[in-house]
Amino acid sequence: MASLNVGNLGEYLREQRRTAQLSLRQLAEAAGVSNPYLSQIERGLRKPSAEVLQQVAKALRISAETLYVRAGILDEQERDELETRAVILADPSINERQKQVLLQIYDSFRKENAAEQQQAQQPTDT
Repeated sequence: MASLNVGNLGEYLREQRRTAQLSLRQLAEAAGVSNPYLSQIERGLRKPSAEVLQQVAKALRISAETLYVRAGILDEQERDELETRAVILADPSINERQKQVLLQIYDSFRKENAAEQQQAQQPTDT
């Protein structure tokens, strides 16, 4: 069976599993997937769904977004945006209203910068 183009997801998962000092069987059990299926993912023979990646990330206690990027589901910019939002929403030192205001400001800055970037890329008539 030929290796699928899933980046270095399998190698990364194997490295994270070994760092967590988990056997393939232990991680498969913790993530709720079969041992052979997880082995195929690590060897690059299977492309897992976002749901499976989320379960594996939770079992490894790592960011699901990082796995999504490595699997080609998200690009780096999308991951950064999701992680920024997650950090704001998880901050226990600010209340819900403050979190929503911060997210609105964050969105407005992103839109403003995207518009400026788009405008800068347009050719000017001279």
